[in-house]
Amino acid sequence: MNNITKIVLTGGPCAGKTTALVKINEHFSKHGYKVFTVPEVPTMVTQTGWNYLTDNKDFYKEGEKVILELQLALEEKMTRIAETCTEPCVIVCDRGAMDISVYISPEMWEELTASCGTSTKELRGTHYDAVLHLVSAADGAEQFYTTANNAQRYEQADEAGLAIARSLDKKIIQAWTGHHHLRVINNSEDFERKMQRVIKEISKVLGLPLPIEEERKYIVEVTGELPECMESEISQTYLVAEPGCEVRLRHRVTNGVVTNIHTTRRKISDKEELVTERHVTNNLYESMLQQADPYRQTVVKTRKSFNCKGQFFELDTYKSPVNDLVILETKGITSHNDLKLPPFLRIVKDITGNTDYFNINLALKK
Repeated sequence: MNNITKIVLTGGPCAGKTTALVKINEHFSKHGYKVFTVPEVPTMVTQTGWNYLTDNKDFYKEGEKVILELQLALEEKMTRIAETCTEPCVIVCDRGAMDISVYISPEMWEELTASCGTSTKELRGTHYDAVLHLVSAADGAEQFYTTANNAQRYEQADEAGLAIARSLDKKIIQAWTGHHHLRVINNSEDFERKMQRVIKEISKVLGLPLPIEEERKYIVEVTGELPECMESEISQTYLVAEPGCEVRLRHRVTNGVVTNIHTTRRKISDKEELVTERHVTNNLYESMLQQADPYRQTVVKTRKSFNCKGQFFELDTYKSPVNDLVILETKGITSHNDLKLPPFLRIVKDITGNTDYFNINLALKK
């Protein structure tokens, strides 16, 4: 089989997916990849005459089943086409199978996946190589929110519509939570930077060189109640590696779902680095732990991930080898002036670029 990478591009309403698909095709085609796109299946089915705003339960259920069947079939057919190519291929799905679960009950979703010979575990496991979630403009970039480019959209550009769009955005993130390479792409005053983040995340999946950028990190104090968030327990172990190379194993448990990721980070110049990530089984994870760096301890922390004002944050509370340390890390924000600090947090210290607080250094045995 040829080198094929399958990626989901998802997000809330008016998130920039249409533009991102164009950017992805242009960028990676120039870098020698054959790019295929699986179109947004729910919109296709809606355009045939099926209507999800119906009181006919059988009509509704059959439509959702067709959407799931068609989604999986199109992905399979595009993979078959990609297998005939001589160049490496990227298949970009305009939404993926787990998006469908947001619009139906858990009971119906379980029934439909079983009838299609699949499951949440499989679809949120290794079925896709990466999932990129673009945050809706309704959250933090309201001035850019519009329904003009999608006649089927019912989340209108008023306060009620914006509230629905924000809710959908969070539900979609929750649906994909547990995938080993879920990345949430922030809103920004500069839309082009949002698109650059999409390109960067796909480049990381493909193992292409990345520009070295320092995302903002702060020691913070929690002063209020956090919004609804994804909570994970993380154990991070550093392995013995050659000079100039960082190798780590991350064991993450989210909503009972275990994910193990092996990451290698290698600096290839002052401005570029190579980052490769791969999912590993529990057995392989346990075996690789034998390669643990004897001079470093395992870093254990609780991570709470959340959206606020259109920006995505990770709040880490450390348990070992340090405690009473709470670090806020931004995603896709490289300038302090672009930070929209959540009102329930107080910055104690800006530690962006401070190597003392890198996980690999916190892990050093004293």
